[in-house]
Amino acid sequence: MRLRKVATAMVAVGSILAVSACGGGEGGGGEGDSYSIGVSQLVQHPALDASTEGFKKSFEDAGVDVEWDVQNAQGEQANATSIAQQFANDDLDLVLAVATPAAQAAAQAITDKPVLFTAVTDAEEAGLVDANDKPGGNVTGTSDLNPVEEQLKLVKDVKPDAKTVGIVYSSGEVNSQVQVDLAKKAAKDLDVKIKEATIANSGELAQAVDSLGKVDAYYVPTDNNVVSAVSTMVQAAEKNKALLVGSEAGQVESGAAITRGIDYTKLGEQTGEMALKILQDGTKPAEMPVETSSNLELVVNPKAAKAQGAEIPKKLVDEADKVIE
Repeated sequence: MRLRKVATAMVAVGSILAVSACGGGEGGGGEGDSYSIGVSQLVQHPALDASTEGFKKSFEDAGVDVEWDVQNAQGEQANATSIAQQFANDDLDLVLAVATPAAQAAAQAITDKPVLFTAVTDAEEAGLVDANDKPGGNVTGTSDLNPVEEQLKLVKDVKPDAKTVGIVYSSGEVNSQVQVDLAKKAAKDLDVKIKEATIANSGELAQAVDSLGKVDAYYVPTDNNVVSAVSTMVQAAEKNKALLVGSEAGQVESGAAITRGIDYTKLGEQTGEMALKILQDGTKPAEMPVETSSNLELVVNPKAAKAQGAEIPKKLVDEADKVIE
């Protein structure tokens, strides 16, 4: 990989918002190494923001200078495609794509430079790699596949009599379909029925939740349209006295009652460490298996649970890694 000082041009692409762009790192790796990295983030919400910040932190911790070009597709696939095409023509050392639709756009447009992804549920199912253990191209990264069964079990831990769980997800996000399929499989053993509704964008979320009718709980997968409007799910949970179980900590901080999920900042850092191996050691993406995170944390929000007509058992509160007050 060629090292160089970078002259970066921020190029506006339609209505795409460049959320930040700054020189990063301290100390220049001690050798004057400098890289230019483009980041395409599908939409702003706590989990994806944490992934991007974790990725950048890994370079700062390594003392490596980076000229960042961070762009946000604002939840629009067309914007993600435009960003990917721009990055394909830019003089970049590496591209990070955050969330599955952004990664699919980058993988399709960029073939001559390394593409890392994070916050992708199933890279193989999404067509990003030949196989998760042998990517076989210029694309690899980290998966945020949730422990869906463990998360759904939290419904029973808090509401043992629960019989129905509602899930709203995006019909166009393969990552969400994977999680819903896992939820349906887990539901059989937990003796609960999954009621589902799909949306095309976050503006359809309220109507989709209403279409579910009465349920005992809602489960929120790591669906970008749903998570970016999670306050709508919180309002529905409070109105209908249905427990809201999240799939990552940011959702609980925003008003879900409980989750046992991954730490997205650490997942981003893990992705950054993979990128450093590519840039500094010459490791080929094709030979780097897709990695997953084993850093699960139990996060509870007793106040939110109460507003949803439930009480989190003291045992879970005592066990929690983080209690949202």
